[in-house]
Order: sequence, then C-alpha cells, then structure tokens
Amino acid sequence: MCKGLAALPHTCLERAKEIKIKLGILLQKPDSVGDIVIPYNEKPEKPAKTHKPSLDEALQWRDSLDKLLQNNYGLASFKSFLKSEFSEENLEFWIACEDYKKIKSPAKMAEKAKQIYEEFIQTEAPKEVNIDHFTKDITMKNLVEPSLSSFDMAQKRIHALMEKDSLPCFVRSEFYQELIK
Repeated sequence: MCKGLAALPHTCLERAKEIKIKLGILLQKPDSVGDIVIPYNEKPEKPAKTHKPSLDEALQWRDSLDKLLQNNYGLASFKSFLKSEFSEENLEFWIACEDYKKIKSPAKMAEKAKQIYEEFIQTEAPKEVNIDHFTKDITMKNLVEPSLSSFDMAQKRIHALMEKDSLPCFVRSEFYQELIK
C-alpha cells in the first residue's frame, strides 16, 4: 500500500482519484452500438413450430439446398443455425429476393428494391452480402428500372455461396446431427 508518512495523504489520495476515474470510465454507457457486447448463446434457437421432417426429407438436405429452403422446418433450422454463427445475412437476402419476386405493383417493387439494395447490396450496408463487383454493378444497373429479375444474378451468387459454404457447415452442426438421429 502507501508507504511513508509524508507521502501518505498525497499518494493515497492521488491513487484513489485514479481508481475513481477508471471506474467512472467503465461505468459509462457506450457511445455506439459497436461498443455493446452481446452475449453469445451457444444453443441455436429452436425452429418455429412446424411439421418435423421425416428422416428421408432431412437427409435430402445434405445434397440439396433447394430442398432445405423449400421445407419450412428446414428453413427455420437453417436460419437458426446461421444466426448462431452470426452469418444469417445471406439467407435473409435470399428470402428478401424471393419476397420481392411476389410483388405486383411497380411502386411497391421500386420501394422494396431500394430497401433490399440499402440493407444488403450497397457498400457498408447493415447486412452487406459478399458479392463480386461485377454482380454488384449489374444489380445496380438493374435497379434503374426495377423488374422481377433485378436481383436474380446476385441471388444466384448468394445461393451458390450458401450451397458451397453454409450448407456443409449446417450439415456438420450438432443441430442437424440431432435431427437425423
């Protein structure tokens, strides 16, 4: 602790002030969302209440991302897995594109196209997907006059990426392994 009588009031007081300042800094609220630490939940969320697939259906998912995405239980399971891996943006983009293709109104289509672009495509987007510059440029040109096929190229690239990277990880996951037991 503090040594020497002459140094006692000065040194201890200075030390106490330093500790108070350091504690004050630690207790301050974060300035940005980036400063907030979100606890990691090791168990993936349970999929939404849907019809549990048969063993044969679930086994088909290993070889076909499309079969997985067409099955509500499979889609929910895959989404939960990707969330646990902090990589759900590709699936969310793919789903947004599927929803976009169902829009009939040109005004709503333009609005949704802008939203998808801002959320997933533009540089530094909150959920930016990993597509090459060529695909990004083509998609941006397609959005000058939005059509049902505006995001097709980008969606195909993301589908291929999920098929190559995300699906094999999902198939190796504990959640999928439990499902096929």
